[in-house]
Amino acid sequence: MKQKTRMSIGLVIVLLALGGAWWAQRGGSAEVQYRTGKIERGDLLASVAASGAVTPVSLVTVGTQVSGQIRDVLVDFNTEVKAGQLLAQIDPESFEYRVRSAQADVDAARAAVLTAQANLLATQTQVSRAQVDLNEAQRSQDRTLSLVEKQFIAQSEGDKARALVNTSAEALKATQAQVGVSQAQVSAAKANVSQRDSALAQARIDLARTKITSPVNGIVIKRTIERGQTVASSLQAPELFVIAQNLSDMQVEAAIDESDVGRLVVGQKASFTVDAFPGQSFQGSVQQVRKAALNVANVVTYVAVIRFSNVDGRLMPGMTANVRIVTEERKQVLKVPNAALRLRIAGVEPPKADGASRSSSRGRLYLKDAKGQPQAIAVQVGVTDGTQTELIVSPASNQGADASPINEGVEVLVAVKSAGASGPGAKPTGPRSPF
Repeated sequence: MKQKTRMSIGLVIVLLALGGAWWAQRGGSAEVQYRTGKIERGDLLASVAASGAVTPVSLVTVGTQVSGQIRDVLVDFNTEVKAGQLLAQIDPESFEYRVRSAQADVDAARAAVLTAQANLLATQTQVSRAQVDLNEAQRSQDRTLSLVEKQFIAQSEGDKARALVNTSAEALKATQAQVGVSQAQVSAAKANVSQRDSALAQARIDLARTKITSPVNGIVIKRTIERGQTVASSLQAPELFVIAQNLSDMQVEAAIDESDVGRLVVGQKASFTVDAFPGQSFQGSVQQVRKAALNVANVVTYVAVIRFSNVDGRLMPGMTANVRIVTEERKQVLKVPNAALRLRIAGVEPPKADGASRSSSRGRLYLKDAKGQPQAIAVQVGVTDGTQTELIVSPASNQGADASPINEGVEVLVAVKSAGASGPGAKPTGPRSPF
């Protein structure tokens, strides 16, 4: 009996020893380590991040309105040009022949005008002759009728005189109508001259368009043609050159997500970086927020134009810019490290917070007391459109009391680490927070 009691006691001792070892291994006796950070006073900035491309403010695309073969190319990339300067030449031979043909048509039309005018003069002469014949017939009728009345001649002679007058009158009307026809022919010939003049002017314009000139002062940033290449102008003029009017005044066209575009206002400060100059930041301001939406793969973005000065000319068109636009700024406010308000628990998904619907968040924060141990206090973080604006605390044991602002310089528990806690089933030993 005593032997069995001793064996039972020994088994209990062994089990207790194994349990103690297991507990020590699970972290029951492990020392908890704390990492703290100070509450500081400083400036807070809320910003919107986006990416875009550096582009000149004014880009002019130079094309051609006529088709033909490029005979000469007089400028290249990075060539500074003046307004009216010759950039390229299209072979003008065929256009010169068109001008000569149009000139010949004009000369023929002017000759036709002279012919019509001569016909008009001849017709007018015929009118004068018909008028003279009519006058002579009327005088002869008067004499004949007078003789008929005196019965010196027969009545038939008077009838002949009347018939001659009527015939002369009709002849006059016919020649007068012919004058109208001749005048119409002259007008038609003159109109044909105007038409031929217009065709000649168009041919000369097309000949002049074989010379590709610069419409503005600037620098050539793109050239798409080579000597001997054939360009065809149809419904849309082909692109020959792209000229940047001013590379010292440039802009960034940034794609802003639709969730952030409501926070942008014209005039907000912006900064951006480019890969060509790492570590350097360039300053600008929001010049325009375009209302035209861009939908790419069901992602809606809006273009924000950031204007900046490129006096030294280091930035080139087409560079990718990583933009940060300051949407809100607070001066000299209390700042708490983000890690003090955040906790990740293995296997537990944090609740999704709706920043637009809540005005504040409440939780529990830990400060170091006089003995260096964490002391729990209640925390309320004011939120406006998802941006932290105020941090006030009160003792955890008296959460109903009036909250008072926290003092600058107090150390806040940033992270808690237990040397014995490990594995997916380990429980957190640090502060819990709703963030």
